[in-house]
Amino acid sequence: MSKLQNIAVLRGDGIGPEVVSQSLKVIDAINQRYGHDMHLEEGLIGAIAIDKTGSPLPQATIDICKKSDAVILGAIGDPKYDNNPSATVRPEQGLLAIRKELGLFCNIRPITIYDNLIDLAPLKPERLEGVDYVIYRELTGGIYFGEKTKKSDYASDLCEYSDFEVERIATLAFEAARKRRRKLTLIDKANVLESSRLWRRVVIDLAKKYPDVDLDFLFIDNAAMQVILNPAQFDVIVTSNMFGDIISDESSVLAGSLGLLPSGSIGTNSKLYEPVHGSYPQAAGKDIANPIASILSTAMMYRDFDLDEEANCIENAVKDCISKGVMTKDLHPDKDFACSYLGDIMHSIILDGADAIKPRSEEESYNNII
Repeated sequence: MSKLQNIAVLRGDGIGPEVVSQSLKVIDAINQRYGHDMHLEEGLIGAIAIDKTGSPLPQATIDICKKSDAVILGAIGDPKYDNNPSATVRPEQGLLAIRKELGLFCNIRPITIYDNLIDLAPLKPERLEGVDYVIYRELTGGIYFGEKTKKSDYASDLCEYSDFEVERIATLAFEAARKRRRKLTLIDKANVLESSRLWRRVVIDLAKKYPDVDLDFLFIDNAAMQVILNPAQFDVIVTSNMFGDIISDESSVLAGSLGLLPSGSIGTNSKLYEPVHGSYPQAAGKDIANPIASILSTAMMYRDFDLDEEANCIENAVKDCISKGVMTKDLHPDKDFACSYLGDIMHSIILDGADAIKPRSEEESYNNII
């Protein structure tokens, strides 16, 4: 029996509820096809949680997540907080808090290019040939979580790491590289920062256990340039919290849309899956958001629980839709399929195969599933 039995569902803000609904349709189809019986339990996080409870991460949500095998998250953020610099309680605090509460120390972001969407990227197509890499970003340490000092004319943020924090994420990155093309790149700023020199020392020492993996190094400024000049050189990247934030957002542009990029956050006992994109409040409720990143995040969830056939089934459904032009308007303005329809059609593909892609009738809908 799979260890994936209980899933916490945090729809969040903006387009979060819409894209998560499509992931739940996919889960329903996988349950039917493979005979799984999974328990879903919903919780509040972000702006909607503040509005209803006063907290961006209520204790009830923490309890739901801690007793679940995995967490599916939509998105977090609301303009009424973004535009209020004096707000002391913010939706994003819920995201940082859940990472800490669940010990989610490693964020994994695959960067995949789809051949028939290559023109969406701002780079020349020839620079995107063969691009397929994954970023391992440390998520609970560094400057985001270090001691903060604020005075009237002075502010500071402490960046600190321990050997243990670096070794645990680097081990995951080495293991991933061993299963891929056996190349690992550490991105740091070891020529300037003492914390980066610690990263380099720990990773070099750990590399002795992985003689079959080629290890190289790039300073963050050069790495940012190399993502544009020669992204195909990368296989697995490992880096600190802030550098990972920067390099993964830059890398996301290569795919052509944030709506295509999934992520998973891994802890010792917990796993959380969410699309890379934000809450996109301007699109909320319009049924135009791209659910593919959320759906692919769900595929990552199945794969992490060794349910590879289920993960492949979801990923193939996504590829079928893209190859046949079933996509939201961020990918192709002339196609303009609704967010909910992509969930509907992927539900059908999983159960009936790619032949399920056919002209949509006005009455056809699977919205009653969710």
